[in-house]
Amino acid sequence: MRIALRVNGATHEVEVAPGDTLLTVLRDTLDLTGTKYGCGEGQCGACTVLADGQPLKSCQPKASQLQGRAITTIEGLERQGRLHPVQAAFLEHEAFQCGYCTSGMIMAGVALLNATPHPTADAIVAAMDKNRNVCRCGTYPRIAAALQDAAHANP
Repeated sequence: MRIALRVNGATHEVEVAPGDTLLTVLRDTLDLTGTKYGCGEGQCGACTVLADGQPLKSCQPKASQLQGRAITTIEGLERQGRLHPVQAAFLEHEAFQCGYCTSGMIMAGVALLNATPHPTADAIVAAMDKNRNVCRCGTYPRIAAALQDAAHANP
């Protein structure tokens, strides 16, 4: 079936099979490979994107269910060659090791800061726990520090 997906501000007409997940379409059809396949069960957060500004594990919903929603991937965060403040803070704090979880962590962090521009350290930890973003390398302290710095960079 043919569907229209609005991804990173552009509408894409794509052909999808009924079982194609949003993650499959992003990676295999639109070539947006920053969003990672982790567990395939919505448990690790590596595939997190934003749907209408809210974090969404893209490995679970069918692409056809996301028609009409604004999808943002890691590739859609930079503006005019400038990294999003969360991306810049992740680099500054080296808030990654293997990097596999990084795009999902950043997307969840962006959603958090959009909803709560100046969260406490405890609120950052609680939000990331609630969203179930897993870093197998254990860089959680650097991730939390990066999100705190990005929050301070928000006007």
